Amino acid sequence: MVEATATTGAVDAGNERLRRWRLVLGGDEADGTGCELAGQDAAMDGALTALYGKGSKAQSGRDRSAGLGASAPSVARWLGDIRTYFPSSVVQVMQRDAIDRLGLSTLLLEPEMLEAVEADVHLVGTLLSLNKAMPETTKETARAVVRKVVEDLEKRLATRTRATLTGALDRSARVSRPRHHDIDWNRTIAANLKHYLPEYRTIVPERLIGYGRASQSVKKEVILCIDQSGSMAASVVYASVFGAVLASMRSISTRLVVFDTAVVDLTDQLDDPVDVLFGTQLGGGTDINRALAYCQSQITRPADTVVVLISDLYEGGIRNEMLKRVAAMKASGVQFVTLLALSDEGAPAYDREHAAALAALDAPAFACTPDLFPEVMAAAIEKRPLPIPDTR
Repeated sequence: MVEATATTGAVDAGNERLRRWRLVLGGDEADGTGCELAGQDAAMDGALTALYGKGSKAQSGRDRSAGLGASAPSVARWLGDIRTYFPSSVVQVMQRDAIDRLGLSTLLLEPEMLEAVEADVHLVGTLLSLNKAMPETTKETARAVVRKVVEDLEKRLATRTRATLTGALDRSARVSRPRHHDIDWNRTIAANLKHYLPEYRTIVPERLIGYGRASQSVKKEVILCIDQSGSMAASVVYASVFGAVLASMRSISTRLVVFDTAVVDLTDQLDDPVDVLFGTQLGGGTDINRALAYCQSQITRPADTVVVLISDLYEGGIRNEMLKRVAAMKASGVQFVTLLALSDEGAPAYDREHAAALAALDAPAFACTPDLFPEVMAAAIEKRPLPIPDTR
């Protein structure tokens, strides 16, 4: 009996492997599984076939061919199918692939389609790129989709960001006569090592170093300067959310600037990141020098200012002037941070020559995930080395 049960278990495991390979390989003649699908498995295979098929002919039992087409009803049904059969993270990838592979962007201009999709950062980027072509009947639905994503991101990021930056602001406000619970013991011990008493095996601290608690007055000024070229869509979404979070902190004065070949200051809309996002215009050229010139003109307290440039650094303006502006800001005491991307995808294609030139000015350019961004900002506020991720 035990042997029969073990044999049955081995057969079931083998069949499960064949089933999974059949779903992956798509039933082409060369898949070699010999496995037939039925029920929900067949429906899942049909949804995959519609998107990842190899041809345009109608699908048969053993041929995976593209069958999604570009009609709104068939796409709406397919969107419903994939949400039934696959987890949310997979659905988002499949939606993104459908938009890229099958050119379905224009269908997102229909309210019925927007109500059927799984909302994520990349979908928001696509909607923003279509903003100018969007009919009035679709805009309210699109705003609702964008608001859902923004609210989810704020729930994920806001609390940790505020806590991290509040700590950084406290530590940046060094005082020479701190209260006991405000003493920075590491710095105090380092500063008083010469007062070590061997016979008592202790240090007599003649000078206490501590940090005061950040008051409600403005301690730091932050300028987010965001490249709104098409490749930066996800970064624009995340930066707008972070901008709203920073703007909610009384100790930080936050300015948000977006640019292509023109520069737009969206600071007065920071109380609602959805308004910020619909104030952007993804696509177009790039003039980093002009954007930095504007940011430079807004700096009133260089030693207390952090400028964050988020760009792939493909400069359409005057390269040497751009680098001179960065050098001038740093020389005046500004903390300058260059992010090639602010997203979960890592570094995009970027101008390596410009990145190297900025690194030579002690402004290294690197990609930053949303989870790392609070730590990057905290380091900039405290004027300590940035936590640059190791990409090797």
